[in-house]
Amino acid sequence: MGALPALLTEAWKSLRFHARRTVLTMLGIAWGIATVVLLLSYGTGLERTVLAALEAFGTKVIYVFPGRTSQQAGGERAGKQIRLQLADMEAIAATVPMVKTVCPEFSDRFKVSYGARSQDFTVNGVYPVLARIRIMEVSEGRWLDSYDQLEHARVAVIGADIKHRLFSERPALGESIRIGGVSFDVVGVLTRVVQDTDEPDSLQVYIPLSAMGALRDTRYLSSIAVEAESAGAHAQVVQQIRQHLGERLGFRATDRRAVGIWDVVNTLDEISIITGSLKVMLAFIGALTLAIGGVGVMNIMLVSVMQRTREIGTQKSLGARRRHILAQFLAEALLITFVGGLLGIALAYGVTALLGPLPLWSAIYGERGRGGDIVLRIAWPTLAASTAILMFVGLAAGLWPAIRASRLDPVEALRYE
Repeated sequence: MGALPALLTEAWKSLRFHARRTVLTMLGIAWGIATVVLLLSYGTGLERTVLAALEAFGTKVIYVFPGRTSQQAGGERAGKQIRLQLADMEAIAATVPMVKTVCPEFSDRFKVSYGARSQDFTVNGVYPVLARIRIMEVSEGRWLDSYDQLEHARVAVIGADIKHRLFSERPALGESIRIGGVSFDVVGVLTRVVQDTDEPDSLQVYIPLSAMGALRDTRYLSSIAVEAESAGAHAQVVQQIRQHLGERLGFRATDRRAVGIWDVVNTLDEISIITGSLKVMLAFIGALTLAIGGVGVMNIMLVSVMQRTREIGTQKSLGARRRHILAQFLAEALLITFVGGLLGIALAYGVTALLGPLPLWSAIYGERGRGGDIVLRIAWPTLAASTAILMFVGLAAGLWPAIRASRLDPVEALRYE
């Protein structure tokens, strides 16, 4: 028999001799590792859910909004209203490097009706390219196309919740709805996604910008959606947008209130930092719980050393070296920790299987936020982190008793009563 199997076999026999004590110690380790795994799973699930709600707006989109100056520029006093037009959008596309695509948006509230049902919703006049910038998908029908924009087609893509409120379970495709008293044919229904906003896409209507002219004067835009070539270029793109618009519209590039800019990539990075810090804190809390189980292992091993002092003296008198005694007691501590860890991981899997989604967005937005609740899933990084913590606790708990046992003087050990 090899040295390692023999060592583990001897350790297992010793632990079985004190079965009750061993089981109680293993349960302490199991509870600690289950706590670590569940806390890390919660942190991972929270991060995944929050990021998904933001990524639903697009992963490389920059939104530019009109504002009002807060600094003097070009001889004009602060407080000048900044308005965005199609020419400004075209200038961004032509003069700002690393801009892949741009899209204008004009948004306003309208009464949208079908038959006897009507309700106020936000209606957006856009170019068809917005679907690519925002990664928007339709569950029924189609999205707007270039022909719709060119022909001023009165067609609309509606959100999933709008379809439910106006049509209930009836088909919406091909039906006519009235927006501000003007008829539009429904050509598509957006796929429902969870978004961190009071007005998600599921509660909005999208029509061609050219058709919006029949409802409002679209000279001044509500916003401009910009797609950068890469996520790494966003900071530079934002700076150049401010610089070029400042030169065109007469405000300082340093005036943050002149135009509002929402950079989704920057927001995602900030959220990742916050959730990452939260996961570290949760791992620390779980590690403290596991450390309590480690203290139990250490105490048990110290008691074992005291009870087996004469045995250790006998082994040393027969030629056992310090490293042999050290390995024997360390193996027992690691075996307790390992078996307890397996039990804890099994317990964590059982809890995640029994628990349903934990409320997050549904607590804020009701039923339409159900898809954004936290689902506990044990990923391999969670198991890797938990295993690393478990190995550290096992080594720390078993090392001192093992060292103490290995340093016993054989003569004194044989005299121990």
